[in-house]
Order: sequence, then structure tokens, then C-alpha cells
Amino acid sequence: MSAGKILVVDDEPQIRRVMRVILAGENYEVMEARSGEAALLRFREFLPDLVLLDLNMPGMSGLETCRSIRDTSDVPIIVLTIRREEEEKVEALDAGADDYVTKPFGKQELLARIRAALRRSPASATSGPRTFSTGDLEVDFETRKIRSGKKAVRLTPKEFDLLRYLVSHAGKPVPHRELLQAVWGPDYGDQTDYLRVFITHLRKKIEPNPAKPQYILTEPWIGYRFGN
Repeated sequence: MSAGKILVVDDEPQIRRVMRVILAGENYEVMEARSGEAALLRFREFLPDLVLLDLNMPGMSGLETCRSIRDTSDVPIIVLTIRREEEEKVEALDAGADDYVTKPFGKQELLARIRAALRRSPASATSGPRTFSTGDLEVDFETRKIRSGKKAVRLTPKEFDLLRYLVSHAGKPVPHRELLQAVWGPDYGDQTDYLRVFITHLRKKIEPNPAKPQYILTEPWIGYRFGN
């Protein structure tokens, strides 16, 4: 039985071969693409559960490809990069990626990142809140429908899990580490740049005035809090 469908986008044949061996060994179904343009075509045909996307490609860049996929889909995206600069990693998250892995990487690290991207938050529809509603914001966690003001809002899976966890702890400061481990998994805890980017995106989507948030509040040196 397939563990899921993964689209691997990388212009290096050796990397694609290694990826295929690793992923097939874990029962993932694999489709390959060697460019951003090919990735978009394969994406529509293959309908993957997750995308592994190299940032450094000729032609259409990894960031452009990531943004194009994110414009039409909430599928988890993990970007692969050879650079260690924090700025590039944050730029990838800002483009819509759920996570990043720096080359060279080990098999277990890659598989752990894939599992984290595919997992659902423990604050699921059965254990967490079912709905949240105020005058400006309505969230149905069972149907995953969100309205902010008069417009419908679409969140990525991680944005949605992050919002649900915050709402389920409304009124209480939630530390950075707790949020990271609840939404991304136990291997996370120090990646505060993840939260900064995702919280910024959430505020842009659900806050009437993202510069002066009224729902997702910052607790200095601690984490974040939903509501007063």
C-alpha cells in the first residue's frame, strides 16, 4: 500500500535517483520533474500529496515554482537548498513552503521532514474546537472554511493547524517551542523563524489590520496568544 505520492523536482539526475530509492523504500509513489515548468505539468497530472522542490534550477526558479503551486493548491512543499543563509530559507517559507532541507542531508532527516509535513496537528477536529466566530472572523474547523470580513480565506495545511492550536488555547500564552512541536512535530522547537513567517501570513489573511492584530497577539520572549 502506498504511503503517499511525492513529486520530486530537481535538475540533477543523481539527486532524483537517490530520492527515488529512498522514497520507494518507504512505499512512497514517486514522480520526477527536472524543471519548474515540467513540475507544474506533472503536478496537474500526478496530484501529489507532497512536493520536494529544489530551489536552484535553471529557467523557472524553485521560488517561482513554489509560488505557482501555492496559488492553486495547499499541498505540503519542502524545498531543498544548498545554501545555509537564513534569509533564503525564510524567503522559501514566505513563498509558501512548509519546510526546507539543506543539502547534503541524511536519509533519516529527509524522511522525518516528510513525515512532519504530512502529519496532522494533534489538535484535530475531534479534540480541538469545532468552530470560532466573531463579527469579523468565522472559522469552521470541520469543513476548513474560513471567512474574514466578507471574503473567504484559504490557509495552507500548516497555517490551518497553527490557527487551530492557537484557538484551542485561546487566552493563554503558547510558547514558541510548544507551537512548533504541536504543529510540525517533536523534532522541532528552535525554528522560531518558521513561526515568524507563518504568523505573519496568518495575520495577513485573518486580521482586519495585520499591523495591529486583534486575534493573534505576540507574547514578548514567550510565544503567541489568541485573543485577550
